[in-house]
Amino acid sequence: MTTHVAGRLPPTLLRRPLRVLRPKDAAGVYAFPRPEFARLAKVGVLHRLANGYYAAVPDDQIDRAWRPELEEAALGIAAADQGVDAVALMGLSAARVHGAIPRALGVAVVATTGHRNNLRLADRDATAVFVRRDVRRLDCRRHTTELGQGWVTTVEQTLLDLAARPDLGGLVNEAETAIRALTPRADQEILRELATAQRRRATLDRLLTH
Repeated sequence: MTTHVAGRLPPTLLRRPLRVLRPKDAAGVYAFPRPEFARLAKVGVLHRLANGYYAAVPDDQIDRAWRPELEEAALGIAAADQGVDAVALMGLSAARVHGAIPRALGVAVVATTGHRNNLRLADRDATAVFVRRDVRRLDCRRHTTELGQGWVTTVEQTLLDLAARPDLGGLVNEAETAIRALTPRADQEILRELATAQRRRATLDRLLTH
C-alpha cells in the first residue's frame, strides 16, 4: 500500500530520468489522478507545463515562482511520451544549451523517434516543435537539467542540423548566429564523419564556405 503525504509526490513518481509527469503515469498511485494533479499544482508541488503534462517542482523551489527552462520542459514532455533515450534536444535548442544563442527563445526543438504533433505550452508563450529523427543515429551527449538527465546533440551534430534546416523553428537569424558561433568550436574530422554517415556532404560543403 502506498502512503501519501499531503503536499508531497510519492517517490514512485519521481523515479524517472526526467521528472515530467502525465496524470496517467499516476494511475496506480491515485484513484483519480487528474484532480490530484490539479491539487498538487495548486499547492506548488507540480508545475503545469501544457495540457496533460506537469513538471515536478524541486524541493527548494516549492512556494516560489518556479518554472523550468523551455528547452528542458520540451525535452521532458517528449520523454514522458516516448522515453528519455528516444528524444534529444536539437537545432535551436541544442544551440541554446551550447551557449550559441544567448537569449531565451519562444520555440524549443526536440528530435523524437516517433511522430508527435507540436505543442503550445500553457505556462508561457512558447511552442515545442517535435522533429521525427532516429535519435540512435544522432551524435548526442548527456544533458543535465533541473528536471533530470536527457540528451542533446553535440556541437557538430547541431551545426549540421542548423545548416540543413536553418528555418526549423522559424528563427533563421538566430540559426545563422548559432552557426557562426559554433563553427570555430566544431571538430572538423567529426563533422566530416557525421556528414558522410548522414548523407549530408552537400550541407557540410555549404557550412564550410559559409
